[in-house]
Amino acid sequence: MFMNDYISLVISFVILLICVLVGVAFLTLLERKVLGYIQIRKGPNKVGFTGVVQPFSDAIKLFSKEYFRPFMSNYISFYMSPVLNLFFSLMLWLCLPFFSTFLHFSFGFLFFLCVSSLSVYTIMIAGWSSNSNYSMLGGMRCVAQTISYEVSLSLILLSFLVLIGSVSIFDLCSYQNNIWFIFVAFPLCLIWFGSSLAETNRTPFDFAEGESELVSGFNIEYGSGGFALIFMAEYSSILFMSMLFVFLFFGGLYISFMFFIMVLFISFLFLWTRGTLPRFRYDKLMYLAWKSFLPISLNFLMFYLGLKFIIFVQII
Repeated sequence: MFMNDYISLVISFVILLICVLVGVAFLTLLERKVLGYIQIRKGPNKVGFTGVVQPFSDAIKLFSKEYFRPFMSNYISFYMSPVLNLFFSLMLWLCLPFFSTFLHFSFGFLFFLCVSSLSVYTIMIAGWSSNSNYSMLGGMRCVAQTISYEVSLSLILLSFLVLIGSVSIFDLCSYQNNIWFIFVAFPLCLIWFGSSLAETNRTPFDFAEGESELVSGFNIEYGSGGFALIFMAEYSSILFMSMLFVFLFFGGLYISFMFFIMVLFISFLFLWTRGTLPRFRYDKLMYLAWKSFLPISLNFLMFYLGLKFIIFVQII
């Protein structure tokens, strides 16, 4: 019996890994197509049928190129940080529910908060171990930004945990059978989306990779395979945050086809934002986190705590 469980677990791991990586590949293609049409051009359309094979040709090109290492860099940290970055972004997917139950545990939200916090360290180490002023500046910016917006994300999650009285992602689905949480907490939905953009270092909050002022930021010294791993980690996080968004605000009924359409739509919003909005100024980014998002998240948390207390008193 136990052997069958282990085999099922390994198969689920492999299927998850393949699906996420293929999803990442086609998300990059979708982004290039969306940005192309926003800028009134075609995007990649030569390799394969309308450019479908383009992500795979890019991957082969990147991983087959010679890997250069800066002479004064910290060798082990420099090599390991992109690998750990991708590893942590793939680890996030373990807390989501699947048909095979997978690693079903009751503390999915806590697991998400722990693992997403660890990804900050990999970017910080990548910036430091390159031994470059530009990459160090990019790493420091990313750490400040990610820590600031994780506070808002945590408070929004706490609001939902107070509402459903559980730390399991499974319970979100059963509590949204009659009404989606987007109607109950629409301002939190917008704050979550903005914080997700900042958490995944996407435009207009892409200061860790500010090309115009930091020459590509913390990943300036990375080329070929190392750059590809950082790139894959970022897009894997975008897909995960889109899926978590649907779980939180749109019912999260993952056995329906509409669930995946919604995930695709939220991912499209990430790409659409990149093609529409310019980059923020850094002081405005911090102002938004600490003086706008934080007070609103705290107020909603207090409101839901009061609501639960009133319901509890009435039941008694």
